[in-house]
Amino acid sequence: MSRAGTDTWSSAESSEDAAKAGECPVCKGAGFVHPLLPSGRPDFTRLVPCQCNRGEPEEEHLLRLRQNSGDLVHQLLSNMTFDNFDCQRVNLPREQRRMLGDAYKLARLYAAEPEGWLVLQGPNGCGKTHLAAAIGNYQLEAGNPVFFKVVPDLLDHLRATFGPDSKVTYDELFDKVRNAPLLILDDFGEQATTPWAQEKLYQVINYRYNARLATVITSCFSLEEIETRISSRLVDPRISIVFNIDVPDFRGDLIPSDRRRQQSHRTGRKH
Repeated sequence: MSRAGTDTWSSAESSEDAAKAGECPVCKGAGFVHPLLPSGRPDFTRLVPCQCNRGEPEEEHLLRLRQNSGDLVHQLLSNMTFDNFDCQRVNLPREQRRMLGDAYKLARLYAAEPEGWLVLQGPNGCGKTHLAAAIGNYQLEAGNPVFFKVVPDLLDHLRATFGPDSKVTYDELFDKVRNAPLLILDDFGEQATTPWAQEKLYQVINYRYNARLATVITSCFSLEEIETRISSRLVDPRISIVFNIDVPDFRGDLIPSDRRRQQSHRTGRKH
């Protein structure tokens, strides 16, 4: 480790690589750095603006945050907001609508002040990814850094860093995931159950658990189906809130066009 200036931290090797790429050698293009504790060690629980970020135009600042946000740059995920989340699905029973509304309120509260962990469970299509992406987009719009990754993609990207054509090293990507001020891991448990994959995810979870870094996790698996070393940390009430969104796939709400025409014919309505 090396000091960058007098009160921030960065990796010396990463700084050299960033300088060669034309990026700020302190924050490596992220715009934020970890301040140093009185002991001289980096405080991974906090971020402060890098010296290169001070006075930066807001539009450029927000653009750089999005470029460094991982999968949130994808068009689908970037369009998932709290405003367009349907928590009043009329076809659901009242109890399930209430559950969906509670999940929405919980996610909004977390987005406003992301501390600790939020674990959203439920079947495919229940809305957990939309809520997780909405949290990330809310924080990005507020000018705060976010790193969003679909877990199987993250593992593929980590493996790819060992290839000769990789533009980022394994250590750089892994450090970015471990130390992101807000990390969102989508589809946790969908990864291949190889010893390497399990170990990498455990290292991320354990590091962030010990550092108490804000983390959002979505999974369609029950806690009993997740490795015990990880699940025991996910359920710790001192740091984590687990919410199960037990509602059916929202895609079932969509009526195919041929069925819609049949219903329209029977009811005498025109579309």
